[in-house]
Amino acid sequence: MGLRYPRYSRGVTKSKRWKALRQQALRRDGWKCVACKAVGRLEVDHILPVRTHPELAFDLTNLQTLCASCHSRKTRIECGHDPLDPQRQRWRDLLKEGNLQCLTV
Repeated sequence: MGLRYPRYSRGVTKSKRWKALRQQALRRDGWKCVACKAVGRLEVDHILPVRTHPELAFDLTNLQTLCASCHSRKTRIECGHDPLDPQRQRWRDLLKEGNLQCLTV
């Protein structure tokens, strides 16, 4: 099922204006996650959420490029959930990197 929460930014992210702004943010951030430098599946995130700062919905300075993992982590915390246990996060990071030989138990 997954985590369910209201999509306040849905009206923003479905607009033509958003598509152009999203490309500008990706280009500005070098097509990589600003948190972990990953490339690949990238998402453009509102630093200050649309639900609390709707006036910043189309402000380029309020946008950042994140990979799916970093975006999920940020959203979980914003929605009031605890961050993942450090060991679980380390395991996810290892899987993401494909670096399983580094495991120490």
